[in-house]
Amino acid sequence: MPQQAIACALMRGGTSRGLYFLAQDLPSDFGQLQQVLLAAMGSPDVRQIDGVGGAHPLTSKVAIVSKSDHPDADVDYHFWQVKVDEAGISDSQNCGNILAGVGPFAIERGLVPAAGDITPVRIRMRNTDSFCVANVQTPGGQVEYQGHTAIDGVPGTHAPISIDFLDVAGSSCGSLLPTGNAIDQVKGYDVTCIDNGMPVVLLNASQFDLQGNESPAELEANDALRARLEAIRLEAGQIMNLGEVGSKTVPKMSLLSSDGQGRLTTRTFIPHRVHESIGVLGAVSVATGLAVKGSVAQRVTGMELGSGTHQIEVGHPTGAFQVELEVQLTDAVEPKIARSALVRTARMLMDGKVYVPAVTGENK
Repeated sequence: MPQQAIACALMRGGTSRGLYFLAQDLPSDFGQLQQVLLAAMGSPDVRQIDGVGGAHPLTSKVAIVSKSDHPDADVDYHFWQVKVDEAGISDSQNCGNILAGVGPFAIERGLVPAAGDITPVRIRMRNTDSFCVANVQTPGGQVEYQGHTAIDGVPGTHAPISIDFLDVAGSSCGSLLPTGNAIDQVKGYDVTCIDNGMPVVLLNASQFDLQGNESPAELEANDALRARLEAIRLEAGQIMNLGEVGSKTVPKMSLLSSDGQGRLTTRTFIPHRVHESIGVLGAVSVATGLAVKGSVAQRVTGMELGSGTHQIEVGHPTGAFQVELEVQLTDAVEPKIARSALVRTARMLMDGKVYVPAVTGENK
C-alpha cells in the first residue's frame, strides 16, 4: 500500500517542539490516530530515527486544532504526548508550551482571521475543558514570528505571545488543592499536591539530599532518586484524584530549592525524564504554591504571597520563567487564583506533509 501524506506544520511552541494538525486531516478512531502519530514521530524508538520526533518527550508532541463550537472559544486544542520508547500516546495533560503555537497555527490555517496588530485567539484546551486567550502579533494581517522577546531555554529572540489562563485551577484534579491540605505525607516525605492547570507534586530537594541545582543529566542518572520519586508519584496520583498514574504523564514531580536570594528554583521530572527548563502550566502550579500557606514552596523560600497581583520568577535548569498571578486569599487553606498569565514565543519551522504507512479506515 502507498504511504499516506498528512498535512501538518512542525512548530516550536515555547521550549517544546511538535507537529500541529487540523483535526479534519486525522482519523477519528483512537487506534488509527495512535498508529498515525506514532509513525509520524518514529516511536517506539529511543532515537525516533524513522520519524520527525527529536528523541525526547519535549520534542515528541502533537497539537490537534479545529474550529470550536463553544461560544467562549475560537478554536479547540487537543494535546497528545507521543511516547518516545513506547508504543503509546497520552492526552492526560495539557501542554502550555505547545499551546503557544496554537494561536499562530490557527491564524495561518484561516481558522481565525488576523485582526489588527495583535489578534486575540480564544482557545479551549480540550484535555481539561479549560480556556485561555493567546495574543498573537499580526502586523499587516500576517503572523509575526520575529521580535525582541527572549525566553530562557530558547536561543535568540522572537515575537511575544502573551497568554491569559482563565480559571484553570483544578482542571485535572477537581480543585487547586486536591487533597484539601497544604502538606501531605507520602512515603515519609512532605509534599504539596497542587493543580493550577497542571497536576504537580511539590517536594523539598533537601529532603532527598540534593542541593536543587543539579543538572538534568545528573538527576536522571540517579536511579535511587528516580525510584523514590516514582513511588511517591504513584501514591500521590491516587490522593490527587488521578487514579492509577503508572502509565500517565501526570502528576509532574517538582523538586524545589531556593537560590539563597528568595527565588524559587525547580528541577522537574515529567515524570521520568527531567525537563531542561519547566513546562508552562507546571510553572504556573509551582508559582501558585507560594500562595498556599504552609506549602512546600513557602517553606523552601520563606516567601508568602498576599492578595494582589504578583510577578513570580521560577528558576529552572536553563534560566527562569516569569509567571503573573492574581491572588485572592481566603479564610480557607486554598486561595483563589483569579488570573494566571505569562509570555511565550513560537515559530513555524516547516509547513507541508508528513508521510506515514497507510492505515485502514477513513479520516473525518
